[in-house]
Amino acid sequence: MRPSRQKTGSRWSNQTRLATVLRSLLGLLALVTCWTAPALPAELRPVRFVMPNGLTVLFLEQHALPIVEAHALVRVGSAQDSPDKAGLANLVSSLLDEGTMTLTSAQIAEQIEFVGGSIGARATEDYTTATVRTLKKDVDLGLSLLADILQRPSFPKHEFERVRSELIGQVISEKDEPGTLAMKAFNQVVFTGHPYRWPVTGSEETLPKISHQDVLTFHSQHYFPNQTILSIVGDLSHDEAASLATKYFGAWKRGAASSPKLPKPHSLERAAVKLIDKELTQSSIVIGHVGVSRSNPDYYAVSVMNQILGSGGFGSRLMDNIRDKQGLAYGVMSLFDARLVPGPFYISLQTRTEATNQAIAGVLHELRAMREAPVSDQELADAKAYLMGSFALRLDTTSKLAQTLGLVEFHNLGLDYFTHYPQWIERVTKEDVLRVAKQYLDPQRVALIVVGDQGKAKVRLETKP
Repeated sequence: MRPSRQKTGSRWSNQTRLATVLRSLLGLLALVTCWTAPALPAELRPVRFVMPNGLTVLFLEQHALPIVEAHALVRVGSAQDSPDKAGLANLVSSLLDEGTMTLTSAQIAEQIEFVGGSIGARATEDYTTATVRTLKKDVDLGLSLLADILQRPSFPKHEFERVRSELIGQVISEKDEPGTLAMKAFNQVVFTGHPYRWPVTGSEETLPKISHQDVLTFHSQHYFPNQTILSIVGDLSHDEAASLATKYFGAWKRGAASSPKLPKPHSLERAAVKLIDKELTQSSIVIGHVGVSRSNPDYYAVSVMNQILGSGGFGSRLMDNIRDKQGLAYGVMSLFDARLVPGPFYISLQTRTEATNQAIAGVLHELRAMREAPVSDQELADAKAYLMGSFALRLDTTSKLAQTLGLVEFHNLGLDYFTHYPQWIERVTKEDVLRVAKQYLDPQRVALIVVGDQGKAKVRLETKP
């Protein structure tokens, strides 16, 4: 997944920027953080409606600041890329704000910076999002730009060549990043034969094969209102939001969805090891397998279990064992990347080369321990308290709220999600944690990736029961 490219008008002249800096100062100060007065998740009351052209609109009033944020989530991502042209969905998203039928890239940048706002787009494995943020007084401009880049991108040939070259350079530079190399290799092993195996950004081999026509065709086949979720959060009334959505997106023509249903990835039949030799003083290790989907009913029990295992920072078992007791790594973490279909579960860390096998053995020990005995009452209480207590912090900006609204709709979680999430976490028992550990952790069939000096590391994998 690549970071969002937020356009703030960096191309226009210094003279123009100086002439408008005082005008946009207030907007910039407000939009830097987009902090909104914290509300209890149960108090959030989003509204949902579907427009005649099939566009799903979610709206949430937030009046703490005069800010409006809109996120358009299009149901297409890198999983729709063909293997020989991996990176196409990401390239399309990167070009959305590089010119439309009526505006050049520079003009888009000028207009959004003039009001102290931002606009950008990014692709993930499952979807693409285009976002805009402005003060309330500039909401018409913001939504008109968002509508324009989604519905009428021109994909100028010179911008296509430039952005594609930049992405190729980014991919090449990642060869010097051991952690990135390890994760790419991990996905290739775990998701063999599945679309999740290739990077969102594509590869050095596939990006040059993507033509300008490929970009045009991809957009024409996937970008439709009935494939899009529009989340609007901010200082508007429901009537204002509905009117704006109709004004700027009502004429968008419905289309026929062309994306096949994403298959469920298969688990590994046996443990697999991939070693990448590089002259380094440390080994970068990734170990794991296929995880869970976001719609899996066990997601909440898995979240609690993983909080105890390795996502709980200094309080997790992995940190206690690998860092505190053995001193093998500065940090170690585990993640269930829950997607439309089961995404990866992995544990990642770096350790000194000579301690590579000791660190791997420590990780496998903790995986087996999670499956063999119930967690303690204190571990369970701490994990649930953190997940419930931090939930509001994931909703404390207009940006986070808009993003979460889109994902709630995308994964069909229901608008009562904000009320029920803490309840679902609270209901998790020690028995649930042990059950999901046995079901979704499999130390016998992991993929192990090690990037480092293989002559000194002498990696071995012992997957004893």
